[in-house]
Amino acid sequence: MTKRTNHPATSGLRRVLHAIRQHPLIDNLVSLRGNPRACVYTEPLWGIPHALYFPYMSVYMLALGVGDVSIGLLLTIGMVLQVVSAFLGSFITDRLGRRRTTFLFDFVSWSAPVFVWMIAQNFAFFLVATILNSTWQITSISWSCLMTEDAREDQLVGMYTWCTIAGLLAVFVAPISAWLVETRGLVPAMRMMLLFALISMSTKFIVLHIFSEETEVGRQRMAETKGQPLRAQLVEYIPVIRQMAASRPLRSMLLLMVLINATMSITSSFYSLYVTQDLGIADQWLAYFPMLRSIIMLVFIFTVQTMLNRLHYRIPMSVGFVLFSLSQVLLLVSPPRQLVTLFLYVAFEAFGHALVIPHRDSLLARVVDPHERSRMYSVIYITVIFLTSPFGYIAGQLSNLDRRLPFALNTILYLLALLLIQRVRLLESDVSGSEPKLSEPGTEA
Repeated sequence: MTKRTNHPATSGLRRVLHAIRQHPLIDNLVSLRGNPRACVYTEPLWGIPHALYFPYMSVYMLALGVGDVSIGLLLTIGMVLQVVSAFLGSFITDRLGRRRTTFLFDFVSWSAPVFVWMIAQNFAFFLVATILNSTWQITSISWSCLMTEDAREDQLVGMYTWCTIAGLLAVFVAPISAWLVETRGLVPAMRMMLLFALISMSTKFIVLHIFSEETEVGRQRMAETKGQPLRAQLVEYIPVIRQMAASRPLRSMLLLMVLINATMSITSSFYSLYVTQDLGIADQWLAYFPMLRSIIMLVFIFTVQTMLNRLHYRIPMSVGFVLFSLSQVLLLVSPPRQLVTLFLYVAFEAFGHALVIPHRDSLLARVVDPHERSRMYSVIYITVIFLTSPFGYIAGQLSNLDRRLPFALNTILYLLALLLIQRVRLLESDVSGSEPKLSEPGTEA
């Protein structure tokens, strides 16, 4: 009998597959079980359609007669209503459970407003959609609890990185949106993309509900709050707020989140207007900027970021904020109809996002008290939204004067975030130099 030998091509393929399987992010994805797996694996069904229609939303509103100031007003109204949603989010999440709350309010906060956006005709439609969409803070609390409460701490950064990747997968279908805008026109193309988003997101919500289960902490909180009046639950917030107020890491995270959320809101609302109305870039190019951004981030995440994740969080986040700042400067100095400068902006912004956002989310999950996660998330989101809400109106007024001014404001905010990361200690590892551990609430670092 002759000895069977492997073909060189087959052996090479096996080595490549083995190397891919050993990649830290792939290993993280494969090792997920239970709720973390259900949350992460279904995220592309939300991330892809959101990434497709989102770049066009501002110019879509403008095409339907909603001007700069009205866009800024809607942004501020949405943030104010999000305060209410974040306040109610903890009560609802503890009373109904993480799984049920996520299922119900995913439909209210995403499926319903996407439908309204799809049939929108004027400002009134966008106002209704903004009111519905503002309830996403409720499902943000419940979904975060559902994903993290039964997860290992060493999986958190990888999980949030995969959630980021889920939105980046839209790169593979982005040319379709550009083609639709070019051939069908902006408004008809947006309505088609929103229809796709409605179907895809609704499917995600149903599948997640089927393959998830209530968390251990969630079952405990449901039992504790069963039949408990709202006043009694409000009283329970007092020691939680005191605990948070005594924790310097939590106070610092609040400020950091305010700075990041303000810049993201400004960019999402006014970037498309600036590049199309002031820099003279055609509408269909709006699809290619996110496409380039996604490609850069995907390559970066699977190469450089994996090595940077082994470093203390302060290093990648500081580099990220520097890149964020440089991206805004590039926008400010970009000459009209010059795509090269805008592509450089996209590259710097993509690198900054890949470095900052997963670390921000994992840091937040690590500095809160696990047993009080829903209430602490509620207080955090309320505070962040309340402090961020004026920026929408301010940016709208600035944009009305000069569409470059919102990005000058962003530059200042990113530099403040960089200063904060450099000067504030968030984890025990900042003091001891050991592996990152959870900072005890109330501990001055």
